[in-house]
Amino acid sequence: MPHDPAAHSPAEPASPLLVEVTRGPIAESLHRGVAAIADASGKLLGTWGDVGRPVYPRSAIKSLQAIPLVESGAADAFGLGDEELALACASHGGELAHTERVSAWLERIGCSAADLECGSHAPTCAPAAAALVRAGTEPTPLHNNCSGKHTGFLTTARHLGEPTEGYRLFEHPVQQRVLGALEQMTGQELGAAPRGLDGCSIPTIAIPVEALAFAMARLADPRDLPDRRIDAVLRLRRAWGGQPFYVAGSGRFDTVLMEATGGRVLVKTGAEGVYCACLPELGLGIALKIDDGALRAAQVAVAALLREVGALDDAAWKALEPRINPPIETRRGFDAGAVRPAASFPADDPR
Repeated sequence: MPHDPAAHSPAEPASPLLVEVTRGPIAESLHRGVAAIADASGKLLGTWGDVGRPVYPRSAIKSLQAIPLVESGAADAFGLGDEELALACASHGGELAHTERVSAWLERIGCSAADLECGSHAPTCAPAAAALVRAGTEPTPLHNNCSGKHTGFLTTARHLGEPTEGYRLFEHPVQQRVLGALEQMTGQELGAAPRGLDGCSIPTIAIPVEALAFAMARLADPRDLPDRRIDAVLRLRRAWGGQPFYVAGSGRFDTVLMEATGGRVLVKTGAEGVYCACLPELGLGIALKIDDGALRAAQVAVAALLREVGALDDAAWKALEPRINPPIETRRGFDAGAVRPAASFPADDPR
């Protein structure tokens, strides 16, 4: 008998339509999801859909997971600069500049790629992947888009004299410190929250979308945090916005958007259609989840919300328009449609 997911949960209203894909005069595909805008007091300034629904934030919260790296003193103990801290927050493309920087960082802490527990995959940067094929070289854990984050975990373990083996496990002190940082920043008790394994094998913990937006707002406006955490947040923010290449890579959406805004808008994608944004000048945080996991929809949706709160001026919007309202073209280059915000999003706030 086929599995029926609805048999195990009550019927829920459909999430609102956020993004549509047009072809000719009709919408050919529809992307639904949930989104929230919050300030650092926890006030929700805009919500779309059930923002209390827990979702796996995946890589969109690497900035939060990197807090213990700085707060513990590990970053200073090993002389980490903004490039390394950006890599700790990154889903990088596996370009040579990324892998060389991670490799040198590992050497600095007395580790190697063999100590990384993230696994290997081909670079997500197509030219970097092609270069490996031409060289007849297999990808290593250095090419994993999460290798910077994992090197940050190893750095903290080294600094505090903890075992490096098994640092990815939920019970390991490294992950317990991450859990503590997530709990404070999101205002949630997460010890018993649903959790799974992220693609890089660390725990991914289900957190409500509204709490993710709140955490991003606290990054943007950390004044109510303890002094030590404020210092860590400001340092990570500087690296995140100041080194956008190391956060993603050549031509990647996050890098292009942050470069276009001069690092005033901090964004981070996560797998399965999650996006988070931190807006220090406005003191706001944004989080969203596209129900079907489509990255193309998540990028369009986060850009629409950034425009809504005034974080993208006309110049930035014009520069980014080919990426944030991407055209649908035929294989001969003829205009066929577009990926665009739905007519009711984000203007209508259905709270």
